[in-house]
Amino acid sequence: MSSEDPVDALLDALVRTTFEVTGVLTRLAATHDLSLTQVRVLGILRDRRARVTDLAAYLGLDKSTMSGLIDRAERRGLLARDRNPHDGRAVDVVLTPAGHALTRTAFLDVRDALTPTLDRLPGPQQAQLLDLLGTLLGDAPDGSDGPRPT
Repeated sequence: MSSEDPVDALLDALVRTTFEVTGVLTRLAATHDLSLTQVRVLGILRDRRARVTDLAAYLGLDKSTMSGLIDRAERRGLLARDRNPHDGRAVDVVLTPAGHALTRTAFLDVRDALTPTLDRLPGPQQAQLLDLLGTLLGDAPDGSDGPRPT
């Protein structure tokens, strides 16, 4: 990497940031006997319901892999399947009360782990970083991300 190339420096910073966040999430997953993908699913479903096919597409998994992941989380009492209220033929995946509780705990654990890093930035720079990351991630203008209810 050339130290004079700003794109290379930016890519390096993004990769290092990804490693730090992934490390936190991996440790969190292990603490709760979850896979990193299961943590991602719980995070996606924290404020919405989604079809198996939508979750699979968003996570880049095939439907059978996603179904197996959901089956395992269902057996642990973290997820449930529920009829889609708008399409009686479709089934959504939702968090159970235990899934909501674990998701809240996990969110607080992640926040505790990453707050020291974020605290290196003053408030206005944190807001700017949030806007920039939203732009990079293609978030909708309302701040939403992930598969939406269908």
